[in-house]
Amino acid sequence: MLELLKNAKKAAGELANLSTKEKDKILGLWGKALWTNREEIIQANKKDLEYGEEIGLNPGLMDRLRLDEERIQGMIQGLNVVRALKDPIGSVDKMIETEDGLRIGKMNVPIGVIGIIYEARPNVTVDCAALTFKSGNALILRGGKEAIHSNKKLVDILQKTLTQEDLNKNFVQFIDDPTRESSKKLMEAVGYVDLLIPRGSASLIHACIDQAKVPVLQTGEGNCHVYIDASADLEMAWDIVENAKTQRIGVCNAVESILVHKNLAKEFLQGFQKIQEKHGIKVHGDQGTCEVLSAERAKEEDWGKEYLAMECSIKIVESLDEAITHINQYSTGHSEVIVTESYKNSQEFLKRVDSACVYVNASSRFTDGGQFGMGAEMGISTQKFHARGPVGLEELTSYKYIIYGNGQVRK
Repeated sequence: MLELLKNAKKAAGELANLSTKEKDKILGLWGKALWTNREEIIQANKKDLEYGEEIGLNPGLMDRLRLDEERIQGMIQGLNVVRALKDPIGSVDKMIETEDGLRIGKMNVPIGVIGIIYEARPNVTVDCAALTFKSGNALILRGGKEAIHSNKKLVDILQKTLTQEDLNKNFVQFIDDPTRESSKKLMEAVGYVDLLIPRGSASLIHACIDQAKVPVLQTGEGNCHVYIDASADLEMAWDIVENAKTQRIGVCNAVESILVHKNLAKEFLQGFQKIQEKHGIKVHGDQGTCEVLSAERAKEEDWGKEYLAMECSIKIVESLDEAITHINQYSTGHSEVIVTESYKNSQEFLKRVDSACVYVNASSRFTDGGQFGMGAEMGISTQKFHARGPVGLEELTSYKYIIYGNGQVRK
């Protein structure tokens, strides 16, 4: 591990010197290499899928784990989008001139060495490599045992491409020890790791926050809400809820909790019953919900739960104010939706809901770096400083002040 950390530190210094042209060339070659080696990737992924079945991974995690040609094409598309984005490194803004004649500006620079601890998401390997490489950061990947074969194959392909271009393969490194000890060492790598990003379950994220000695960017955990306002278009509401809940259940931007205004509750729930029966959704509801739907009476812990399954909580509320208060109490700060025809209510919702992404009349499933035009993301930040929402190129930079003078000394 120490050797790996030293290699990353050295690689970060070299990578910071690469030109945009050189970086973009590699991103293009990575895409070609992934497609050329797609059968090897799929075969490696089959081993992980077999292991996932063996240990009983839930359907949501199995979906996250699976790679096929379509998903490999998605990774390549992400590489191409990142390649086309403006390189943030070296840009200077806020150049001012002081009374002493000094010209002072802020220059965007790489953070340095970025570590990521993640679980059954092999596409994260390529997404993170693309973003860190373009933003001039060396990357240390520590994936979970569920995706070990897929991740090793993907990193091997990326590193071979770097070697073929006479570049340092340690720009991207992978820790092939999936034990907690390797995570612990990465969390404690003070002086080597400049930023650690956990991406996965709530337990993984909180373990990093609680135990890490290096800076941590909090990401991921998503108890996302949809609020059906009194003025909502019901057809729109049913479409949004079905998409947000059922399109992919194992992702952090899937809706987990539905709030519905009392004036529309009966009609909305009767329509939702068709969605429930179609997808086999288990519902935890308040008394009013249980009177209409086949549902279990919700307990206190159900309101704040990230289910990652065909499961959700539903509550009938008296007002917009009650909905917002409920969301701000139980949300993880990820993504929240209001379905409404009232401009006034939409604006109040946008202003008062305290989450990274707040939607009016659209599914929470759009909270994604690719959907936001970033090509990919390192994760969805649910904290409020440095980065919030999808973490893309800009969020993987720091800055330093550059000062031009012509012999000035301070008096």
